Amino acid sequence: MTAAMPLPAVSDALRTTSPLVEDFVARAHARLLRAPDLDGAATRGDHELTPEFRTLVENVRAAAVLIPVVARPEPTVLLTLRSAHLPSHAGQIAFPGGKVDPTDPDPLHAALREAEEEVGLDRGLVSPLGYLDSYLARTGYRIVPVVALVQPDFGLTLNPGEVDEAFEVPLDFLMSPLNHQQESREWLGLMRTFHAMTYDKRRIWGITAGILRSLYDRVYG
Repeated sequence: MTAAMPLPAVSDALRTTSPLVEDFVARAHARLLRAPDLDGAATRGDHELTPEFRTLVENVRAAAVLIPVVARPEPTVLLTLRSAHLPSHAGQIAFPGGKVDPTDPDPLHAALREAEEEVGLDRGLVSPLGYLDSYLARTGYRIVPVVALVQPDFGLTLNPGEVDEAFEVPLDFLMSPLNHQQESREWLGLMRTFHAMTYDKRRIWGITAGILRSLYDRVYG
């Protein structure tokens, strides 16, 4: 994988959408990583709440997700409902994203490519703002979250083999610690603890909720 692609500047049109968007962009530029975290042990991940996962993860693979913050007067985050027929994480709420392919020059390219493939999000409408710390999933993926601002006049074409639905959740809701919960359940004889959030009967949990908590900690905490 080559050096990370430089982050483009955010257009003035997007910056002046609303005071809430202005505030988010200012915080993002001040606090997000300017280059992806690719080296060393991932500090964020499923192991934060279940330390045993750190020793269970083998053969770490690279992945990237896009955190698309839509530049509406009250900004939202675009999320997907994974297809019920997928072999892993079926029917769960997720960010657009997936594994980094050998042809991807960096995680940014991988996240933008996956967003195009999964929901038809035109990368020309996406302005990357920076990166969160890599997130180590219990499934063995080291995920680079790419935070980006998305023009609100986008159109989507869902890939039915991967995504059943795309929807938006207010950023303000997701970034309020009052809406952040921790839940536990037994998994393969191990008591697993994970982050969770519920919005309008939609249950966001596991990796997605963990990455959203990471976004809160870095940008608003």
